[in-house]
Amino acid sequence: MRIRRKKWARPELAVCPFFIDDAAAQKGNWDSVFKKKQPLFLELGCGKGGFAAEIALKNPDVNFLAVDIKSDMLGVARRNIVKLFEENNREIDNLVLTAFNVEQIENMLSSEDNVDRIYINFCNPWPRGKHNKRRLTYPIKLEKYKQFLKQGGEIRFKTDDLPLFNDTLEYFAQTGYDVVYKTNDLHNSDVTDNIFTEHEIMFSEEGIKINYCIAVYR
Repeated sequence: MRIRRKKWARPELAVCPFFIDDAAAQKGNWDSVFKKKQPLFLELGCGKGGFAAEIALKNPDVNFLAVDIKSDMLGVARRNIVKLFEENNREIDNLVLTAFNVEQIENMLSSEDNVDRIYINFCNPWPRGKHNKRRLTYPIKLEKYKQFLKQGGEIRFKTDDLPLFNDTLEYFAQTGYDVVYKTNDLHNSDVTDNIFTEHEIMFSEEGIKINYCIAVYR
């Protein structure tokens, strides 16, 4: 997602109590940045933060780590998160934002971090064959996630792109993940805990069906 430069983003993030600037320095020690130890969920490419805010708000017994490479985007996410938590009279104590390239996520997380769940929502489909390896669900990436995703942990994946979705199902099979749920029409499925992302709202309004699956690392 492209976003215009926002001069206020970096200054606001610099004083944000739930923003971590040096993500790599926390590798193996992410528990320490949250107020209490509890299951850790991770979103790769959090965008404007709407999804992360809703997840953290509805699940106070979970710590949520939201990652995006763009500070301008994270600045918007910070404001959206603060707004939602203030509206619900909740302290932001289980959500952390950080800036990092998610294609190199293994450089900021390790097995000591024990991630319970990874969310990948509407990532770039990189449709050209020579670019497929940049997909966040490509086998090389799925193998990297095993470095910090605990045994029995989940990857929850959503996309509007059917070729990417079908390829991803194959990628999971190739790398030993067990797909325990899948649908090509999320909004007319039996999933009851779905939280809409910014992209998802846009695609839904256009009548585009959303593909969704849950894969477990055995």
